[in-house]
Amino acid sequence: MVVSDSDLNHGITLSHDGSTLYASSPEAVFAWPYDAMSARTTGDSMTIVNNMTTSDHTTRTLLLSKKANGTLVITRGSTSNIDPQAEDLNTGHSQIKSFDISNVKRPYDFNADGKLLGWGVRNDVGIDEEPTGGGLYSVENSVDQLTREDKDIHQNNPGEKMNFLGYLNGTQSPNQGGNFGYPSCFAAWDAQAVPNFNGQTGMQFAIGTPNATNNDTTCQNEKIAPRLVFQAHMAPLTILFNDKGTEGWVTFHGSWDRTDPVGYKVSVVQFADGSPVEPSTSNTALQDIVTNPDNSQCPGKCFRPAGLAWDSSGRLFFTSDASGEVYVITSKANNGSVNDAMPSASQSISSQTSSSSGASGTSAGSSNSLGSSGQVAKAWGAVGLATLVAALLLI
Repeated sequence: MVVSDSDLNHGITLSHDGSTLYASSPEAVFAWPYDAMSARTTGDSMTIVNNMTTSDHTTRTLLLSKKANGTLVITRGSTSNIDPQAEDLNTGHSQIKSFDISNVKRPYDFNADGKLLGWGVRNDVGIDEEPTGGGLYSVENSVDQLTREDKDIHQNNPGEKMNFLGYLNGTQSPNQGGNFGYPSCFAAWDAQAVPNFNGQTGMQFAIGTPNATNNDTTCQNEKIAPRLVFQAHMAPLTILFNDKGTEGWVTFHGSWDRTDPVGYKVSVVQFADGSPVEPSTSNTALQDIVTNPDNSQCPGKCFRPAGLAWDSSGRLFFTSDASGEVYVITSKANNGSVNDAMPSASQSISSQTSSSSGASGTSAGSSNSLGSSGQVAKAWGAVGLATLVAALLLI
């Protein structure tokens, strides 16, 4: 156990030199002096940012920029499925901000301090910095139980989002600090299922019944559209780039708000020149790498991917919080590294593993589409992402 605190629930990162550990609760971000060799903190915690408590979406994802030294990015979600307070910048709801932590003399107030990177982002749990140009990309869990003109369209709408937030290195972008639409505008996945909508996949539309102040035109002209959208309700939780910036790996925790379960997988988005290869209207941007054999058994008998982390050998670890397991994705070439390998979907290999309780079965079964070039295996059972990150520092 590195830190024992029941309030800590999600965000964790290490300083680039490995000497400081950062973690978050729903209310605050904390920092501890840290010794990487012993995987232990060496002093008391210091509060870096506070005043973030909300209900419902309580995770606070942390990202330390590699392009802007001493900059910490924090994502904060909404307080409900549809959160009217997110329309008020002063509340801090559904916002992503950055903070200069190079010389913290007092805790920052999330609502009042920091640099606004984006708002109107319902619950962007995953965020990473594209390594070649420094662009910030987040993945958003969009709204549940959506209706349009009194018609239930929630099975396939709205799409989960990949948002482009601009840069921390000084490069200018019109997206930075902009409004991405929530809680009044959402992006279509199945555009034909949205009543009286003339747009395409990826284009924004107004919730409920459009009116003079909130309609499809205002949503498309006044809000920032996502860079990509994914099937509704797949619940993306992490995005992590490879070192060359050619792949953005995404975990999909899986649906609860859909008749036929979707998600429950690890996938890749191809990038080139700092941007996804596929256009914003694409519905084929994902290449699935690790999936459950039978989503009809989900969520009860499936792994549910959550966190991602590279080790120094280029192996990719991912956690399944529902089953309490950690898996590792490796390549049969490149000394096991998939950081440089191009994923191949040439064939699918099904396998069964033991559950975290040691019982054999399909509860943590998996298929992988690395084909003959790679493999996936369970690394540990019943450990969390905090343990994973601390362990990878030593590998």
